[in-house]
Amino acid sequence: MYPRTEYEMTEKDLEEILDACKPVPMIMLNIGTPSSPQENANRAWEKLGLKMGFDHMTVRPIQGKGDRFFTAVPSETESHKQERIKKEEEVKRLAEIDKLNKEINELTERLHELESITPSPKAV
Repeated sequence: MYPRTEYEMTEKDLEEILDACKPVPMIMLNIGTPSSPQENANRAWEKLGLKMGFDHMTVRPIQGKGDRFFTAVPSETESHKQERIKKEEEVKRLAEIDKLNKEINELTERLHELESITPSPKAV
């Protein structure tokens, strides 16, 4: 996981977040119940997260810096994802090589032990 990073949204972004948090008038139409302010706020944060490159579920305010400042965990871009997968595969490959080398060394050592034992005269 990426380390928490500080972000600053624009005034326009802040207005969109605040507008999304406003109560929605309850109008009973045939289309159903309108979204709650929480659902609207979540969508607004998700949109901002996609725009700025952070996971919208990790947002935390920064005390004393103003409403436009917050921290969040950066999102993984597609190129970062491919790079991470490539590194993980390389680590796995090297671990398998190490494991096989240890097994080879243990088996070679056991083979030498068995070869160094002189057979008893009756066994021949």
